[in-house]
Amino acid sequence: MPEISRFLGIIIAMYYNDHTPSHFHAKYGDYEAVIAIGTGEVIEGRLPPRVLGLVQEWREYHKGELNEDWILARERKALQQIKPLE
Repeated sequence: MPEISRFLGIIIAMYYNDHTPSHFHAKYGDYEAVIAIGTGEVIEGRLPPRVLGLVQEWREYHKGELNEDWILARERKALQQIKPLE
């Protein structure tokens, strides 16, 4: 699973040719969640509330880049790194 960003112990990644809707995976310790790019809905899994808030804030800043990476992943092309939450 290609990592596209990492911040505050949170790893953000996407699988190649993954199922719709467009989403990314966020991992933090033993927690993992699948989060929709467009809506921020937690499709699967869970994260601690504070961590989920940070991931949602990051998602809002980088929706366009996430959508671009989603398209690249569907085409099995190299994904672009996205800046971490600052």
